[in-house]
Amino acid sequence: MKILVRADTFTSYTVPENQPKPHNIHHQVLAALSVSLGSLVVGFSSAYTSPALVSMTDRNYTNFDVTPQEASWVGGLMPLAGLAGGIAGGPFIEYIGRRNTILATAVPFIISWLLIACAVNVAMVFAGRALAGFCVGIASLSLPVYLGETVQPEVRGLLGLLPTAFGNIGILMCFVAGTYMDWSKLAFLGGTLPIPFLILMFLIPETPRWYVSRGREDRARRALQWLRGKQADVEPELKGLLRTQAQSDRHSSNNQLMELLKRNNLKPLSISLGLMFFQQWSGINAVIFYTVMIFREAGSSIDGNVCTIIVGVVNFVAIFMATVLIDRLGRKILLYISDVAMIISLFTLGGFFYCKNTGVDVSEVGWLPLASFVIYVVGFSLGFGPIPWLMMGEILPSKIRGSAASVATAFNWFCTFIVTKTFQDMIDIMGAHGAFWLFGAICLMGLFFVILYVPETQGKTLEDIERKMMGRVRRMSSVANMKPLSFNM
Repeated sequence: MKILVRADTFTSYTVPENQPKPHNIHHQVLAALSVSLGSLVVGFSSAYTSPALVSMTDRNYTNFDVTPQEASWVGGLMPLAGLAGGIAGGPFIEYIGRRNTILATAVPFIISWLLIACAVNVAMVFAGRALAGFCVGIASLSLPVYLGETVQPEVRGLLGLLPTAFGNIGILMCFVAGTYMDWSKLAFLGGTLPIPFLILMFLIPETPRWYVSRGREDRARRALQWLRGKQADVEPELKGLLRTQAQSDRHSSNNQLMELLKRNNLKPLSISLGLMFFQQWSGINAVIFYTVMIFREAGSSIDGNVCTIIVGVVNFVAIFMATVLIDRLGRKILLYISDVAMIISLFTLGGFFYCKNTGVDVSEVGWLPLASFVIYVVGFSLGFGPIPWLMMGEILPSKIRGSAASVATAFNWFCTFIVTKTFQDMIDIMGAHGAFWLFGAICLMGLFFVILYVPETQGKTLEDIERKMMGRVRRMSSVANMKPLSFNM
């Protein structure tokens, strides 16, 4: 892994250049699969309201009333609680560890689903959704940080996308099961999903970086040995981690806010926040949440639930395409492809609704909304869906990774809440065509953001990424005052 050293002195060296190649990645795959099962629970939780609200608001399936306003909060509580979970998750992963934080969400997830499944009033549903959302917020930031710190660079792209892939499996599972189950049975199904996740999390270690940050060198060595294989020489990598931590400790402040505001830390944080902003303001959650309504407005003859399942299947397939391509094409190329696909599909979708609203006969192109949706979802899933989360675990400085990831995750959920809650208002004010054109214009700005500011992290160690972000610094003859380099891309 490459280390950055900077202050009055800069010295260029790698720590270590002879890092073991991933000849034995079985345990890294197990670790990625274990935490990805948590992402499956997150995906199922996020998609729950779409099929569940249909039966929950039907008195034939409930013994309590759910008003339209209450129904909107069943969905709206998730991103709000996710925001709170994102804020709380940063300190958690710093003080109790990445693995323990992820593990600690399993039982609350089960409790949240049981609260919903056994609800006798809407307050119990609210409580379950709030608890689930809080756990979703914590998991959203801790999963990419764990994988970023445990998986080797050569396979970090592939394995780093597994949580997103499993999240999409959870979404698809919820959509399909929701066509056959009412809201209560669907919640009981959700309550079974954290169980294998809970079991497997006991089999994997804490991240070596966290052990090093706590001065537990022997535990870090054992964790590295488990992750890299019994035959791997982990000493060079461990020495690199120790050196990085020593340099980081030398110039860190106990005030995390002041650390975040340092110029060298602000840059990677700003990039992460920018990626989160453009991810959510591409309109993905609004589009997915209102899929049935959009197809109804478009006059599509395809059943709304079928459309939702089609979108879910496309989302699922596209993320596996991304896992194959990300370590071949790199992050930036996939972001370019993703952005261009979303821009074209959003402007096309907006044009369709504009023509329909102005009285133009669009019956001959009734297939266009579904085709645009498919292209849009494929584009999103190839790049702007998974890569902001993957890069959050890659580019944030190790010393502030917990607090910075907390800020980025909370910001993501804040944007999610704003977009989903205001989408209907956008349609009322500017029409569906105006809303889609607005999202398309934001995606266009996102393309320039990627071109100008987002770094390529393909195949680079975390320390190498840190060094690249620092850029050139002044060299001096003395190397006695080497100071840790903060992330700068």
